[in-house]
Amino acid sequence: MAELNRESFVIRGKDTVRMESISRPSLSFWQDAWRRLKKNRAAFIGLCVVIFYTIMAVFAPMFSQYSLSDMDVTSRNAFISAEHWLGCDATGRDLWVRIWMGARVSLSIGFIAAIINACVGAVIGGLCGFYGGKLDMIVMRLVDLLYGIPSLIITILVVMVLGKGITPLIVAMCVVGWIGTCRFVRGEVYRIKEQDFVMAAKVLGIPDFKIIIKHIIPNILGMLVTNLCMAIPGAIFQEAFLSYIGLGITPPNCSWGVICKEGITYLRYYPHQVFIPAFFVCTTMLALNLLGNGLRDAVDPRLRGTE
Repeated sequence: MAELNRESFVIRGKDTVRMESISRPSLSFWQDAWRRLKKNRAAFIGLCVVIFYTIMAVFAPMFSQYSLSDMDVTSRNAFISAEHWLGCDATGRDLWVRIWMGARVSLSIGFIAAIINACVGAVIGGLCGFYGGKLDMIVMRLVDLLYGIPSLIITILVVMVLGKGITPLIVAMCVVGWIGTCRFVRGEVYRIKEQDFVMAAKVLGIPDFKIIIKHIIPNILGMLVTNLCMAIPGAIFQEAFLSYIGLGITPPNCSWGVICKEGITYLRYYPHQVFIPAFFVCTTMLALNLLGNGLRDAVDPRLRGTE
């Protein structure tokens, strides 16, 4: 074999453009989660449905010739038509307007109640998990006591005491709604605070407030958002159920549960008055559950598949 020397090789140099073209850009946690969420078709469709319903609830009633209380006596119990896109109820009120006005109430109550429950549960559970001691023991015994009572019974009792309406209904749903989030956050914080990076921060003398802000919250925020998204459909269904049995929203306000309650009397002869609001309740809950499952897969590294 001939001896190799320097002249036997040709120096090609480096192609900077090609090297940069195959490099992967750095992504933040939320950018990576959004990229993974978009790849999940079911979750992305659920997100689109929720956004569409929210936009329609805000703007659709503005562009209708009918208001919430307008009655067309010549179109009572009318089916879907060009004039009334979703038909009319027994008094001739346009169901298209009532559905989207009801969506404002149902979605607002669902989102507000779920957000309040998430915030209250996260704060209480986080403090109990981080500090422990007597605070943790007292709060957890209270949580265990409330957890043993069906939440629906407590909600109904609070509504009967406070009265009917949007505000009393939100308060009633928040009395025990924070328990699940509290137990979840407490367990996560208790696990994270035993990790090496948190112990190292304590050894270095970093105050507890900075440890919570820089280490605890970022590590539970993703799962907390997922838990919030899964709690919203439960709150919407609870509002619809309470309104259906007469303990929720009262006229002149309107919600999907109220529309179902008004239409159930005519179910046998005019089923569209029940099926239409029930369709929106079911699709909203399905969309939010699909979105919640997709967020869980996107933010939890243990559930991420290989790419």
